[in-house]
Amino acid sequence: MEPHFTVDGDAVRQIRTAAARGTLSHALLLTGGGNLPELARYAAAAYECTAADGRPCGTCPDCRKVLRDIHPDVVTVRDDEHKFISADVVRDTRSNAWIRPNEGARKVYIFPDCSLLTAQDQNILLKVVEEGPPYAAFLFCAENVSGVLRTLRSRCVELKCQGTPEASRGIAAERGAELCQRVVRGRGAVAEFCTRLESAKKKLTREDLQELLAWCREAFAAALFLTYGREAPEAFRPVARHLIEHLDRKRIAAALDKIGAYYRDCDTAVGVGHVLGALAADLEGL
Repeated sequence: MEPHFTVDGDAVRQIRTAAARGTLSHALLLTGGGNLPELARYAAAAYECTAADGRPCGTCPDCRKVLRDIHPDVVTVRDDEHKFISADVVRDTRSNAWIRPNEGARKVYIFPDCSLLTAQDQNILLKVVEEGPPYAAFLFCAENVSGVLRTLRSRCVELKCQGTPEASRGIAAERGAELCQRVVRGRGAVAEFCTRLESAKKKLTREDLQELLAWCREAFAAALFLTYGREAPEAFRPVARHLIEHLDRKRIAAALDKIGAYYRDCDTAVGVGHVLGALAADLEGL
């Protein structure tokens, strides 16, 4: 029986496929939305699972221990005494990685939030991640990948988790529709919206911003189609019609170009705050 997880299905399938082929990397960088620590624990179970196939099976003794967080060879790296994980804790983890497993096939270290790892911490880990013992595995969770040093990222295989697709699309559509309406309003409306997103308690990730911009791009493209008398996807028609009531074709095309450019910027190392600020300035100037 396959264990039930609430994490992203595509990421789970990638882990299972790699485990079946014996190609599951010893260093995974889990990024994006959803429950990344749970996904990390799923990967840890795949490392330790003793089933002949279908790993993690969720039923063998090792899987059950991992999923119950009692496996002696699966360690979640924390430092409850400090705001960030201290260098001493990271050094202890590095040293511990060279000690052979107690009972499992691997020694697995889960870092549930890479934003708690300083640049110094990450540099301490570089050598053991790259040249550590063959039984050591490292699972790094980073909602925002920009907080992970490129040197550490280059030593990992990245798996992007999208969380619950339906919920993610719903939030992107809601935010996208509001941004489109604010482009029509002008007079600081876009800047106000972007400032609110940037200062929200739950920080906007690069993936969140990219989904928002993707939705807006589709809405403006739909509006452009309508101005030429062509059909537009039903999901975007109400917002598209609103856009063409207030913006001419030239401004719609200009907004579409700018939004597309900022969407592509989300694939680079540019920070979310920088993209939001520049986006607000450009859209306000239409």
